[in-house]
Amino acid sequence: MESSRPYIARALYEWLLDNELTPYIVVDAEQAGVEVPRQFVQNGQIVLNLGVGAIRDLSMTNEAIAFSARFGGQPTQIMVPSEALIALYARENGVGMVFGHEPVMPVAEEASDEASSTDEAPSLSSVDGEAGDESQEAPKKGRPSLRVVK
Repeated sequence: MESSRPYIARALYEWLLDNELTPYIVVDAEQAGVEVPRQFVQNGQIVLNLGVGAIRDLSMTNEAIAFSARFGGQPTQIMVPSEALIALYARENGVGMVFGHEPVMPVAEEASDEASSTDEAPSLSSVDGEAGDESQEAPKKGRPSLRVVK
């Protein structure tokens, strides 16, 4: 599966704009592929204003957020790989989201290799068998009942 981070970031960005708020992002400037003005990096992070009036040519793809902005009057191209996005929030009230570390998803090729080696669709019998073993307890007889606890 692909990372959910870029999808959630795009939705949050649109939501903040629809509510007339100014989107800011926090970026891990130490990640590979991050292109930001290094003189503004503090403690390995940089906060960037993604407000409509502050940037140009915004592109939010699954791989990265890219745009151009001015820093100290100098036009600068910014590139933030999705993995480097730490948070996206509104400047006015702090509403937004901090992105945690996502677990590493298994590569789709491995799953397709396993399925093609058996020449048939994967079976759920082993899963059903395990579930059946755990649920071997006798079900309770009678009607369920509720009682008032004071």
